[in-house]
Amino acid sequence: MKKIVLLNAVAALAISAMLLSSCGAKKESATTASTPAADNTLTEKEKKEGWVLIFNGKDLTGWHSWKRDTAARNWIVKDGQIQYDRENDRAGDDLVTNGIYENYELQLQWRISKGGNSGIIFNIQEDKKYGATYQTGAEMQVLDNIDAEDNKKQNHWAGCLYDMIGDATVSKPVTPGEWNQVRLIQNKGQLTFYLNGIKTVDVKIGSPEWEKALASSKFKSRGFEDFMKVQKGKIAIQKHPGSSGWKNMKVREIKS
Repeated sequence: MKKIVLLNAVAALAISAMLLSSCGAKKESATTASTPAADNTLTEKEKKEGWVLIFNGKDLTGWHSWKRDTAARNWIVKDGQIQYDRENDRAGDDLVTNGIYENYELQLQWRISKGGNSGIIFNIQEDKKYGATYQTGAEMQVLDNIDAEDNKKQNHWAGCLYDMIGDATVSKPVTPGEWNQVRLIQNKGQLTFYLNGIKTVDVKIGSPEWEKALASSKFKSRGFEDFMKVQKGKIAIQKHPGSSGWKNMKVREIKS
């Protein structure tokens, strides 16, 4: 009888050990599955959802400087980031995607130096008759709200639709040098911006709200007749005062 009891006890311990091992494996698998992708890569879930990287983390494949065939020397890749290199400030202009995008969601991270200024410009028509990206494309502002020179109007602050929509209630960038998270969505004329999880803009192109904001903007006063007339185009990151960094840049087409 003692032998039977002993064997039963040993068997119970073995089963317990197997169950614990199994639970541990499941826990480890779940942890692994929830681990975010490394910088400038996509998870399997993101790939299935249709996300595509527009920056590979290594070089400027897929990008060029405004109205050039390749990227100029003021844009470099370092430490897995696109960086605006002020040492070569005169070497080129805004950095523009080769691809053209219409209904999509763009996600990326940016950081700016103290006092720095840049922007994400979209719906760009790259044609010789235009002198700058912003003559046809609108801008989601990138800024150090505290120390940048262009901080006098609240709709010039980080995350705003530049010179049109946004204010201090929604513009909440992190400390200069740290990473901000952007979601920019354009879907059938509806523009929705998020900065660090806060919705900063939600407007329909051509709506009364849009037309009112446009009428009082510099785009109207400067006579940019083709500003946002085409609701698809290239995307640019802006050459501007201060140093900027960019990573984890990806686009998902909206098909519905």
